Amino acid sequence: MRGRAEWAAGARFGGPARMRLLDALATASHPLSVGEVGEMIGVDQPRASRLIQQSVELGLVRREADPDDARRTRVALTEEGARFARGFRGQRREHLSEALADFSPEERADLVRLLTKLAEAWPQR
Repeated sequence: MRGRAEWAAGARFGGPARMRLLDALATASHPLSVGEVGEMIGVDQPRASRLIQQSVELGLVRREADPDDARRTRVALTEEGARFARGFRGQRREHLSEALADFSPEERADLVRLLTKLAEAWPQR
């Protein structure tokens, strides 16, 4: 069950697509183009552009000039966006640890094996 603070944060910062956006930027080794963001979070470029603009307005991401092409911009997390991403990423780890607490070592190994099999069979774009 989600607490009141989690609902407030979710309402303020958006739904799953925005969370995927922040997660993608948090794990990226460099600022991303709009196209790269869309590809990483599984949305088309217009949707990625809207999510980025909304996130800029919320102060979670910033646009910066692409050093290789002055006509393009790249997107990176702001300090607030990085703080928020760290918080929900930590929360996900806690939830995963809680969910796996009663799994035996054999069950965990089976889960890893099956998830790996699923990932390998996943259709590529």
